[in-house]
Amino acid sequence: MEASVGMALLLGLLLGARHAVDADHVVAITTIIGRNRGMLRSALVGLAWGAGHNLTLFGAGFVVLVLKLSIPHTFTLSAEFAVGVLLVILGVPLVWQLMRRKAHAHVHQHDDGSHFHLHSHADTPHHEHAHLRKPLLVGMLHGLAGSGALTLVALNTMPSLGQGLVFLAVFALGITATMIVLSGLIGLPFRLAAQISIRLGQWIQGAAGMGSIALGLLVMWQTGLAGKLFH
Repeated sequence: MEASVGMALLLGLLLGARHAVDADHVVAITTIIGRNRGMLRSALVGLAWGAGHNLTLFGAGFVVLVLKLSIPHTFTLSAEFAVGVLLVILGVPLVWQLMRRKAHAHVHQHDDGSHFHLHSHADTPHHEHAHLRKPLLVGMLHGLAGSGALTLVALNTMPSLGQGLVFLAVFALGITATMIVLSGLIGLPFRLAAQISIRLGQWIQGAAGMGSIALGLLVMWQTGLAGKLFH
């Protein structure tokens, strides 16, 4: 029995890691990371996303495991459709900034002479702090969209309420740890591109935005039309 429970928990950890790298998760977090500088800041974005995702995950787990209620399929489809809308909303500003934003050249005078400094006014400390609230909310919506099926997995594999909750905790750990590492790695090419060329960094951000819009439209079509949400 202990061996089977241990295998179930290991499965929960692996499922959590696999769930973190779903396409809509990766694309959404990439659009947020695009304006950050450095792996540490990007990893914090992943941590905030994981925290938001797990809040709704445990909320759904409480409904299914404790209250013994089922989450309607229509509700899950509606949340998935909302994720598609969110992906479009996240992608549009990046594409718009690629079209409008330009780097500015300023001359700075120092004791040893003057030099040019290129930067974009969009990169401000206030702008960076907002990025930690955004992934938290995005993660909550993602958790709401996928939590119904995931909590049913816990019911089917765990023989008791306590073990089901432990399964969810391990699942959440796999999600968060994977997203932290993945976010840090995603942030690396954005930083390197910005160091090479501001314009190159802007083009990469724009490409991330266009990918987010395309995936968002696909998700809305799959859930709203192919998934018969509106039928």
